[in-house]
Amino acid sequence: MDQMIPAKFGIGAPVRRKEDAKLITGHGIYTDDYAPAGALHAHVLRSAMAHAKISLSGLEEARAVPGVAMVLTAEDVSDLKPMPTKAVMKQVDGTSHACPPQPVLCSDTVRYVGDAIAFIVADSVNTAKSASELIEVDYEPLDVAVGIETSLQGDAPLVWPEYGSNKAFVLGHGDEDKCAAAFEAADRVVSIKLINNRLVANYMEPRGCVAEFDPEQERFTLTAGTQGGHGMRSVICNDILGIDEDKLRIVTPEVGGGFGTKMFTYREYPLCLTAAQRLGKPVKWTGERMDHFVTDAHGRDNVTYAELALDKDAKIVGLKIDVLASMGAYLHQYAPFIPFVGTSMSTGLYDVPALWVTATGVYENTVPTDAYRGAGRPEAAYLIERLIEKAGAETGLGSAEIRRRNFVAAENLPYTTQTGRLYDTGDFAGHMDKAMEVADWSRFEARQKASADNGKFRGIGMCSYIEACAFPGGEEATVELNGNGTVTLLIGTQTNGQGHATSYGQIIAEQLGLDLEKIEVIQGDTDRVRKGGGTGGSRSIPLGLPSVNEASKTLVKKIKDQAAEQLEVGPEDLELVGGDVRVVGTDRQVTLAEVAANAPQKLFGQEEVKQVEATYPNGTHIAEVEIDPETGNVSVENYVIVDDFGVTVNPILLEGQVQGGTAQAISQALCERTVYDEEGQLLTASLLDYQLIRAGDLPDFNFQTRNIPSTTNAMGIKGAGEAGTIGGCASIMNAVQKALRDGAGVDHIDMPATPSRVWEAIQAQKS
Repeated sequence: MDQMIPAKFGIGAPVRRKEDAKLITGHGIYTDDYAPAGALHAHVLRSAMAHAKISLSGLEEARAVPGVAMVLTAEDVSDLKPMPTKAVMKQVDGTSHACPPQPVLCSDTVRYVGDAIAFIVADSVNTAKSASELIEVDYEPLDVAVGIETSLQGDAPLVWPEYGSNKAFVLGHGDEDKCAAAFEAADRVVSIKLINNRLVANYMEPRGCVAEFDPEQERFTLTAGTQGGHGMRSVICNDILGIDEDKLRIVTPEVGGGFGTKMFTYREYPLCLTAAQRLGKPVKWTGERMDHFVTDAHGRDNVTYAELALDKDAKIVGLKIDVLASMGAYLHQYAPFIPFVGTSMSTGLYDVPALWVTATGVYENTVPTDAYRGAGRPEAAYLIERLIEKAGAETGLGSAEIRRRNFVAAENLPYTTQTGRLYDTGDFAGHMDKAMEVADWSRFEARQKASADNGKFRGIGMCSYIEACAFPGGEEATVELNGNGTVTLLIGTQTNGQGHATSYGQIIAEQLGLDLEKIEVIQGDTDRVRKGGGTGGSRSIPLGLPSVNEASKTLVKKIKDQAAEQLEVGPEDLELVGGDVRVVGTDRQVTLAEVAANAPQKLFGQEEVKQVEATYPNGTHIAEVEIDPETGNVSVENYVIVDDFGVTVNPILLEGQVQGGTAQAISQALCERTVYDEEGQLLTASLLDYQLIRAGDLPDFNFQTRNIPSTTNAMGIKGAGEAGTIGGCASIMNAVQKALRDGAGVDHIDMPATPSRVWEAIQAQKS
């Protein structure tokens, strides 16, 4: 009997996303689509001032509004512990830094525009908003600290007067004395100061949540868009509510983008849970775009000073870096870790024998910052690649040669950096050379001249980057055979649009000989999935897939053992094809459904493959831009990417991740800018004021890979989710810088290179 062999779905197959039909036809179910019967609706009254003492009146009037079920203030939730800082770091002096309390609701002091003051629950959102307008907040203004550098000046207002400074912490890497000696012996020192602009994530789906409480079981359910419910459950239960973790179920439906920012626990979650318990009804809160701008953690926001010491042959002998990283008004959930992990990648792809880098956290009266796609590593790559580019210009060696002289050579891998990072595999000069070939680097001058003949400036720039991701650990996977012959995967990562159901399904389909459509992937339910690390740091596929692979193999063995009894053959004589278990070379077979029916218990494989070192994706981005000096407009004319991601799971999904990340980097480089005035008012608090890149402004990406498998990952995968953001900013800005330097003599420009800023830089050079 002939069997149709299913299409190959395994590693490397260009399988189209199985999720897309549902999502692009409007059939995805998101948090705001969930409307349990009798649900009440919540609204948060937020501070209109950046720093002030407050007192409230009008509470009883608000509570008396028809339809209002509850108004909570700080006094009403005094049993809730503050929002936690989970990354308390050891400073350069050996001490741990302080962590100021971030209350669930502010009692007497607000510290940024958007700080939460009161929580109103009513029969509709509009009723809750109307009631909030009856609450009068008496503000006693306090001096405001805004601006990283100005907040560190001796006369700056203090966000936390009890600490005596706006300096939150000082972290470090390297050997200060060794670095100082290297600089003393150097033949040349190249210096730079860079601003890494503050960003707002602006995922498509704003945050929201629905809280329910079952009084009989004394158990909560929170439905929310997250990047992993297990970690959030731990924070809410252990750090805020003070309850056992088995008392809270977190369900995450479809998630319209996360980018790190949906990883965290926000105030609305414990507030909705508390209200649901006290009122005995579900409580729903849906954030608006304005809420997103003034409550969700912002990203980036560094001011950095760096010096590169070179010998007579332009070889790097030392690197000094001083990063000032805005923390905003509080230390957000993982905020101190972001500049620490970022600065651990300070040396980039280069052989740097001596390093001293410090990262100083700075309090300001602004929205707190935390991880945003790449979380510190884009900042590190941007710094070293702008600095290397400047060294190429000052030495006269140019972009490629300065890099080539200083790359860690392939023969010297594995290589341990001065910050303890272990680069295992790669060919850094190889992907740079390939990118230059594809970008037609050698004929750039002719294209630059043609642009000049048309009154335009043209520039080309590169970024050769490396990042650390898929940090040590594992992700448990459970693959179950169902009674109808289909298979279910239970895993504690969380898709935010990356295509996990397709990626994970590919490996299961390959192992079990199943069609992809017969595989269901379950994430986002802490009751159904035993444990999980969530999605962040490009960990899902590098850590999740090896476990899925091994769990699938375990299940295959159990299936063959069971089928062998039914068919009265040895397990080694069996193969899984098209939903059947067949005796090789014969027409004797049983279906997977029959195997499941005859098994004495449910058949499943459960495995967790752990790794002890991060993976290190790397590559080269090359951008070519043209600038109109009359308008300052920057047009991206060409963009080439050559990446090393180790083993490719699905080239279609891989390219999508790289293009999306690169688009976000180009947006940061050319458009995005979060602006506060001197009073701490957020001037860019909507999409009318905060510019994002549009699809029509993006180039056609020429994406290629030059992969060398990882030796630290069980399947050789390096990870790709953040890579585009890491390589993108420096390539664009190096190209812009070259165009402005060659065309108008402009020595320096910071992100974002908006038309007005570019035009002003050109005019300043003329005067």
